[in-house]
Amino acid sequence: MYNDEYFDPELRKAVEDGRKNTKRILDLIDNCKDMNSKVLCLKNALLAYGRPDENIKQTVLHEQIMIPQSNGNGFIRLLIYRPQLQHHLLPCIYHIHSGGMISGNIDSEMEELSKLSNTLEAIVVDVDYRLAPEHPYPAGMEDCYDGLKWIWDHGKSLQIDTSRIGLMGESAGGGLAASIAIKSRDSGGPKILFQALIAPMLDDRNITSSSRLCSGAWPSWPREMNLLGWYALLGDMVGTSNVSQYAAPSRANYLGNLPPSYIEVGGMEVFRDEDIDYASKMMANNVPVELHVYPGTFHSWHSQAPDAGVTKRAIYNRIEWIRNHLRS
Repeated sequence: MYNDEYFDPELRKAVEDGRKNTKRILDLIDNCKDMNSKVLCLKNALLAYGRPDENIKQTVLHEQIMIPQSNGNGFIRLLIYRPQLQHHLLPCIYHIHSGGMISGNIDSEMEELSKLSNTLEAIVVDVDYRLAPEHPYPAGMEDCYDGLKWIWDHGKSLQIDTSRIGLMGESAGGGLAASIAIKSRDSGGPKILFQALIAPMLDDRNITSSSRLCSGAWPSWPREMNLLGWYALLGDMVGTSNVSQYAAPSRANYLGNLPPSYIEVGGMEVFRDEDIDYASKMMANNVPVELHVYPGTFHSWHSQAPDAGVTKRAIYNRIEWIRNHLRS
């Protein structure tokens, strides 16, 4: 395990608070007897400590639509954000939320995505996918792909320029974005302009150095939680040779013919090594990739220390990369 001295000095308070919160969750998990009960304990803990601010729901303008699932009798909820003034077709950012495959929702990020829409003068579509363990793979991935295909097919009525649809996701959402990029490539689906993957959750095997180092009372999402997230999604298949590339994109044998990609990851988090490896494999197959590894940072540090210098640099680099690709 890393010593605290390796964390960015501006993140020390966030590290301290994060360690306390993680320990509280891990203590709850340790009292559970089996993997299934541990998963539910983690899911409930994440829900309890991450409820959306009800005030945000009332102040941010957005559209809500319900689209049918392709495999099932249910519906998928999409939230759509537009710049304040729109007079013509605009590019689109298709966004997928975080949550370790078991938590998170689209109601908790309204303010952030509304701001993103106005900053980039783009339509942002957020997808509310089904979560594990109640809905294991492939439910969540299929929801995300269905949403992408639906906005592609209905671009004109949504005032979306379908030649400029990019993917964006954080953590589990980053992994799902990578999954549907591969699926769209393989199935002849929507042509994707880019994928912006923020600390994506890509590999169920947890065999890298960073996945072992970042364990215990880590500031955010340690190895123990990551293992449970993957187990919730894949059950007893986790870590075996039967896992699909659409469930864990790191399993893909070929990472060519994918859109230009932006990958951002913390220098001290579980996903660091798998994300670097994923970027390297895409580059080896002639995919344009911009990779940022921020030393001294942990998973999702942005929300814990929004005013830190490293946070401002990361957000700036991310936004400018997306802006440049939306112009293409």
